[in-house]
Amino acid sequence: MANKTAPVKKRRATDRPAELVIITGLSGSGKGSVLKALEDLGYYSVDNLPVDLIPKFAELTQDSATVRAAALVVDVREGEGLKRFPDIYTRIRNHVKTRLIFLEADDTAILRRFSETRRPHPLGTENTIARSIKSERRQLAPIRAMADLIINTSKFTVHELRDFIRESFRGDRDESKIMVYVTSFGYRHGVPADSDLVFDVRFLPNPNYIPRFKKLTGRHPQVAKYIRSFPQTVEFIDRISELLIYLMPHYIREGKSYLTIAFGCTGGHHRSVMIADEIRKRLAQAGFRVKATHRDMAKAV
Repeated sequence: MANKTAPVKKRRATDRPAELVIITGLSGSGKGSVLKALEDLGYYSVDNLPVDLIPKFAELTQDSATVRAAALVVDVREGEGLKRFPDIYTRIRNHVKTRLIFLEADDTAILRRFSETRRPHPLGTENTIARSIKSERRQLAPIRAMADLIINTSKFTVHELRDFIRESFRGDRDESKIMVYVTSFGYRHGVPADSDLVFDVRFLPNPNYIPRFKKLTGRHPQVAKYIRSFPQTVEFIDRISELLIYLMPHYIREGKSYLTIAFGCTGGHHRSVMIADEIRKRLAQAGFRVKATHRDMAKAV
């Protein structure tokens, strides 16, 4: 017998609209933290609800006199049933205000989190965690393509992720609420996969060729002063700062809640570090929430 799910009742126009948020994504990406943040905002929360019960849950949410909004988590713990999710989601969103959030993170971040918690991967222990992550990405690809919001949590702390969700779902985002990550990197180690904007600063004079600067970083005052002493450095910082400050409101209107801007030099020790820190200061002065990270600064020269 074919597996049938109950149809979702249409809500009367006079009723207040219901809202259903479905959270999915990679294991170790922070789905539990997002669910908790929504629960703190008043969402009725359910973890790991079987996909065949989602239409009934949406119906109950829609008809409830007390539940304003609900959130649930669906992920690979569902097993083979996860393959039915895209069809179910397509159907229920025609009748209920629904948002699909997909959480992901870089492999290195997920591996670190599993190592810290010492928990097994939901796909089992027959494969390494790295292989399980690869398999999970493949299984979730069709669902990721349907997402209304994709969040890479690699750089988020638990508190930052919860703050981000609270601000996003309160609807009070503005220029001061978008979260901007400015990161430096070295091209020899690859471009950060989660970058929204990438700027190459290898055209600037390289302090690495000056012996007294070689073992230092772009955060050292003498190195920073050397890089800043060239007119092209000053002009680049001015022009890029103006461009980013101009672009930010447009990104916000597009619906972006966070933005990752990457600056790269050869090794990620000197020029990109100094430029990233300077751009961070300029954006902070303009009223944006901004955090600087230096991916390759601590790696051996």
